[in-house]
Amino acid sequence: MIRTLMFAFAGMLASASIPVSSALADEDMTMVPPAATAQANPLLTPSTLPFHAPPFDRIKDSDFQPAFEAGIKQQLAEVDTIANDPAPASFENTLMALEKSGQLLTRVEQVFNGLTSANTDPVLQKVQEEMAPKLAAVQDAIFLNDKLFKRVEKIYAERHLLKLDPESHRLIEYYHQQFVLAGAKLSDADKARLKQLNEEEATLSARFVNQLLAANKAGALVVSDKAELAGLSEDELEAAAQAANARGLEGRWVIPLQNTTQQPDLQSLSDRATREKLFEASWIRAERGDANDTRATIAHLAQLRAEQAKLLGYPDYATWKLQNQMAKTPAHVEQFLDQLIPPATAKATAEAADIQALIDQQHGGFELEAMDWDFYAEQVRKAKYHLDDAEIKPYFELNRVLTDGVFYAANQLYGLTFKERHDIPVYQKDVRVFEVYDSNRKPLGLFYCDYFKRDNKTGGAWMDNFVTQSKLLGQQSVIYNVTNFPEPPPGKPALLNITQVITLFHEFGHALHGFFADQEYPSLSGTAVARDYVEYPSQFNEHWALNPKVLAHYAFNYKTGEPMPQSLVDKIKKAEFFNKGYDMTEMLAAAELDMQWHTLPANAPLQDVDKFETAALQKTHVYMPQVPTRYRSSYFMHIWGNGYQAGYYAYLWTQMLADDSYQWFLDHGGLTRANGQRYRDLILSRGNTEDYARMFRNFYGHDPQIGPMLKYRGLSGS
Repeated sequence: MIRTLMFAFAGMLASASIPVSSALADEDMTMVPPAATAQANPLLTPSTLPFHAPPFDRIKDSDFQPAFEAGIKQQLAEVDTIANDPAPASFENTLMALEKSGQLLTRVEQVFNGLTSANTDPVLQKVQEEMAPKLAAVQDAIFLNDKLFKRVEKIYAERHLLKLDPESHRLIEYYHQQFVLAGAKLSDADKARLKQLNEEEATLSARFVNQLLAANKAGALVVSDKAELAGLSEDELEAAAQAANARGLEGRWVIPLQNTTQQPDLQSLSDRATREKLFEASWIRAERGDANDTRATIAHLAQLRAEQAKLLGYPDYATWKLQNQMAKTPAHVEQFLDQLIPPATAKATAEAADIQALIDQQHGGFELEAMDWDFYAEQVRKAKYHLDDAEIKPYFELNRVLTDGVFYAANQLYGLTFKERHDIPVYQKDVRVFEVYDSNRKPLGLFYCDYFKRDNKTGGAWMDNFVTQSKLLGQQSVIYNVTNFPEPPPGKPALLNITQVITLFHEFGHALHGFFADQEYPSLSGTAVARDYVEYPSQFNEHWALNPKVLAHYAFNYKTGEPMPQSLVDKIKKAEFFNKGYDMTEMLAAAELDMQWHTLPANAPLQDVDKFETAALQKTHVYMPQVPTRYRSSYFMHIWGNGYQAGYYAYLWTQMLADDSYQWFLDHGGLTRANGQRYRDLILSRGNTEDYARMFRNFYGHDPQIGPMLKYRGLSGS
């Protein structure tokens, strides 16, 4: 997942992680803070570290509020100068000037968003909520500025007469669309109302993020009797005891919640009552009627978003949001999802029957429920394929998967090499930093990896930038990947399951998209693309996790050093499509839930969240109680706090693009430097410099087809 800037204008930016306010105007030095102030606050001046990496060893929580205020003041002054320039509007004095504006604010936002997502605390959370409406107002000051829009409109009208390169032409179209979608053509009265809605939306979104973080922490399962945890390994029990000790609960065990509905330990816990407690803790984590209950927040958010869309002339939020996406319309999204729901739910129903048969065979005496699925599915997998995680995990030690798997695949495809650096300050002791070198040995940037779960870290996994590539600004990429893998006990290795291995490859696919960025303008750079395109490179990179050549390079037993035996590789391959009906159905349920929330009209009443959720899943034919939606509305971080609103379908849409591309690779020789270079040249290095459908056709040869997706997701026999 790409982590969106927390304060990006709701529904407006096509960018995955890049704000329009992305660089300081070189010629305007009037707003540069005095030297004494800058020395005290390291955020106020560009970092002197390699690649302008953040000086985390010098940054304090108290630095952010004044840095934000200074950045906002500077950004507004620069925009005012551009809008009121007496010279006729030109590409250079308007659009290029905008690209150079706001460097201080961007620098502060990028560092702040990294910390509030991965290593937050009460001080940062307070700043987050206070700044959200102010930062939304900054976006409005840009995109609802009538003088500025008239300059942009003039350049847009004359664009075909300008002798500019293709990327500069794309920037003109990009800015014009951004202004229009943001409300630049509204009346003054409607602009005033939209500004109010935008600030309210930003405030509620920030509140949701902090409510959910607290709810996840408070919702962890606390166990006093070790017998209730039967089925967990000794290492897992030790990790649970360690988590309890960290909370001051000595003598007990704590199972922290992951961001998804299903929890990893449900696969192992043999006590059904404990499974029920853990599932329930996950299911109602943000619905306890306390200060962390998010339902009122999201109901209000959905209503605000519908009103935003109506004000801009759209029937619903999704229609507005999809204007700059590859899919274009909600109807096109639904048409796509409708091709997947029947085969996915049919396969999930067959899987449920297999599990129920096993329960009956064991004289369980109960009907399969969601809390039972993973526990019995694992037994079915063992029986059918003689495969279980305990057998696999010793071959997937985290560091080896990273260096000999993820990095190796990047070397074979693109010629990249990596060198760990210990001289770059980090924000938390577990974070590692690598310098990334291109095939010509020239440095591409820095890569930070932060893999272990913490109570002050948002759930899930993501990629984002501390510094964004731009030739105009002379910047190279500084990128981070974050996951929430369970931290092993002291002195023990971190062993991964297959899903976690694939997550590593997925997030590094986003990193590759950022490192190979080769754009002049920061607004078009790297991962600054549509939601339903940005997940394409990451999901494509997943395919290399179990590619035979790559797997053979990293899958070694951490104790013996022996390679994974071919018999185990064969079992993994044979079980490749196991539980795929479940996996696809829970994803489809989440995608449909998102679309239903964001196709509500503005005149719809405030929704009862629980009733709406059930009705939405029934309406779209993905309601299966044994297969719960991957995220419930009340803890759906993607759509209420991370910018994926009306865009969660993108994970499925981009699976189609990724599977098509992998099939192309297999048809043309597989894992080769030539194939990797072609993919880099036509996809990974292009950013948002041309139409997404055209970009894909240039690589694949024609429009995306759903056949390879059905094949690789186990939904067809071919």
